[in-house]
Amino acid sequence: MFPSGLFSARTLVLLNAPLKHPGSLFLNISLWTKPAYRMPNTSTRQKHGRRTRRRRRADPARNELVSSSLESAQQCLFNQDYGTAFAHYLLVLNLAPVFKDFARESFRFTLFKWAEELDSLGRIQYLFDCYEQALELFPDDEVILNSMGEHLFRMGFRDEAAGYFHKALKMRPDYPEARENFYRVANWLVERWHFFMLNDHGRNQKYQQAIQKAVQKGCNTVLDIGTGTGILGMCAKKAGAAEVYACELSKTMYELACEVVSANGMDGSIKILHMKSLEMEVPKDIPHRVSLVVTETVDAGLFGEGIIESLIHAWHHLLLPPKRGENEFGEQSATGRVIPAGATVFGMAVECSEIRRHHRLCVTKVGGLSMAAAGELHSPVSCSSEPDDSMEPYTTERLSRLPGGYKPLTEPFTALNIDFNNVQELEGLSSREVQEIRLPVIQQGELDALAVWFQLHLDEENSLSTGPQEDTCWEQAIYPFHSAKGFVLKPRDELIVEVSCRDAYLRLCSVAVLRDGHKISLDKLMDSQYPVSNPNPEAELCSALACLQTDQSQARDFCMLECSEIALLNNQDYHQSFCTALAKLISQLKVKCQNQERGSAFQPGPAVATRCASPFYVLDVSEGFSLLSLIAASQGHVKAFSSVEKKKQQEVLKRLARSNSVSEQHLEFWLNNTEDEQGMLQRPSREKLWSAIILDCVETCGLIRQKLMEKASLARCLLEEGGRIFPGKIVVYGMLVESETLLLESAVQGQEPTLGFNIAPFINQFTVPVHVFLDFSTLECRHLSESVELFVLNLMDANANYINREVKVQATSTGRITAIPFWYHIYLDEEISVSTLGQAAHWKQAAVVLQQPLEG
Repeated sequence: MFPSGLFSARTLVLLNAPLKHPGSLFLNISLWTKPAYRMPNTSTRQKHGRRTRRRRRADPARNELVSSSLESAQQCLFNQDYGTAFAHYLLVLNLAPVFKDFARESFRFTLFKWAEELDSLGRIQYLFDCYEQALELFPDDEVILNSMGEHLFRMGFRDEAAGYFHKALKMRPDYPEARENFYRVANWLVERWHFFMLNDHGRNQKYQQAIQKAVQKGCNTVLDIGTGTGILGMCAKKAGAAEVYACELSKTMYELACEVVSANGMDGSIKILHMKSLEMEVPKDIPHRVSLVVTETVDAGLFGEGIIESLIHAWHHLLLPPKRGENEFGEQSATGRVIPAGATVFGMAVECSEIRRHHRLCVTKVGGLSMAAAGELHSPVSCSSEPDDSMEPYTTERLSRLPGGYKPLTEPFTALNIDFNNVQELEGLSSREVQEIRLPVIQQGELDALAVWFQLHLDEENSLSTGPQEDTCWEQAIYPFHSAKGFVLKPRDELIVEVSCRDAYLRLCSVAVLRDGHKISLDKLMDSQYPVSNPNPEAELCSALACLQTDQSQARDFCMLECSEIALLNNQDYHQSFCTALAKLISQLKVKCQNQERGSAFQPGPAVATRCASPFYVLDVSEGFSLLSLIAASQGHVKAFSSVEKKKQQEVLKRLARSNSVSEQHLEFWLNNTEDEQGMLQRPSREKLWSAIILDCVETCGLIRQKLMEKASLARCLLEEGGRIFPGKIVVYGMLVESETLLLESAVQGQEPTLGFNIAPFINQFTVPVHVFLDFSTLECRHLSESVELFVLNLMDANANYINREVKVQATSTGRITAIPFWYHIYLDEEISVSTLGQAAHWKQAAVVLQQPLEG
């Protein structure tokens, strides 16, 4: 059984997969779309239920107030005065609870419409007050509970949102919207690496061994910082520690840890605190200093989870003083220590086309438009020795899974050593001088990034490596190199890298290259757009030297785009396909218009003449930065409307319009003139309909966008005769696979307890059956079938869609069916399509993971 949807939140495709007979699998696929919430019929009469015994004499004044307020509520609802209607309904239902069943639908509708208004006005506290009032009246209403959770999630209150979604599911387990919302929030609250980490038996055993050894040597009071599931604290208790404390900031993980500790019979011996370790004090939170701190508050860049700040605070306020020297006498319990004891950070320069296309523009033309005037476009991941709050210093990737692989350009080098048991070293980390490291280049390749990993030294004997060749739950930190045209490193070059920790983040920056005795500054290179390579070495060197003398006083045209937006710009096939399909549509509409003119030659009507003289109107409602509106405007006789909101991004489109000879009158930024998000899909004028409406259908993560079918339904009503929605339809393809990796990343596997502790039943509550952001081309799996068409969504013809479909999938190999990866073919028209699967695509893929694998 596949209990979740292919599509996110409001458009679900449910898969039911019984194995009918050996060699084939039947997938029962159904589409569920959230119905538009219609205004209830306020004239509906109250249903007569069982007459209740009269308990008190009727109060005429009270009854009159209830009656008049109910009538006023219905009238205000009819007049779309939702705030006043809501107040009247509150009065009626508080005074006369007997009307609850009768008024429930109207009350819900009023609440939701009033909440939309409050949200648009920024009156967030009042919005939540209204929901609390509603839930006092209807505490078990799953629809109101789910809606409250959606508002909380949008505001960033993920823990609280999960509680409301969970309660809605308890009220109605088959409520698909609450179920999908719970899956969505579960991805945020319990990140997928928790499962992979708990399935990493080598990592778990090494931590257990290090903790056991420390406790046996006398560390009998323990604090687990960032306890997660509580596993390290339980290891300490199992090893014989007299006192164990733990802290966890996430409310969800704190509650999960409490459940796990209680289920393992340790709730009376491990004290778990819902707080940051930085806020803990002795004796307020723990009675005295501890002799051992255990933690794994590290990320792929080692320091990104705040381990330095946490340990400095722990040494000053929570830990016993460290051991002074090897020859000192005294009990181990009288001194403090930390597990892990320290770390060594490694790095290397790499060439990787997948990293490149997500962080800088790699093409000169997009959809027929020259990009020369775009200015400097790159991702928000950029590192320099000086901190910049607007930038992330690094991103993370699992190098072994990147499509196209990677090429090492240098040998691995040691970037940093850190001793977590030396508080002076921890405090001095941010003030360390910038370290300059020279790296000999071992093979020719384009410099795309510095890849970084580390070895975590738990104690003298046990260590963990996060290196790209290791089979672990860890990704590597990626420090991309930004340059308009890149830079090719050659053997005998030396790459100069700066390493610093100015703000307790590890920062690595490629600053220069030594070539033939000359130093080429990569910072100035980026400003001057130094070319990738030059066949003449002398000319190349002269050009590089000239870069050093270029006047850099002119301000650069700089615009930051998300990594997915950069990758979209680099997807030439997508833009060229769109350009071809739109040109084809415009040509057809022109022919149609000319035929109408000829047909009315003897009696020309003003409507036909006006229609043929006016431009074709194209609306692009893509999410984020999109060139599609400008590509449409470049077709000629087209006025395009863009939904790009950010001023910097609008400036890029305007520069590109001017440089590509597109009149500014042919490009308009629609959202500059409307405050209502729903106003995007409206007519440009009373007389005019849209010739084309461009919908952004597939999220980068590999799921269909929320409310796609509702948007398509509205878009169809706004098209002129012969107009089109782009895309016209989406075909979902999938394949049966056996993948142990997907199982390990989706739930804690196996029947055996983790290190002897019962953890799986509790954390597996947060298992989500749809795995997103997959690179199917590099996923470790066995293909058990050919790719098959699973489902079709027709955006142009709603009657062509089906609610249920049974698909027979023929198995081509034997094995355990553990997942169904899926992707899309996006049809711009009947002949032109693009696939979300492929190395050039900017989309990732997703997969439905079976909780109970099927034997094929």
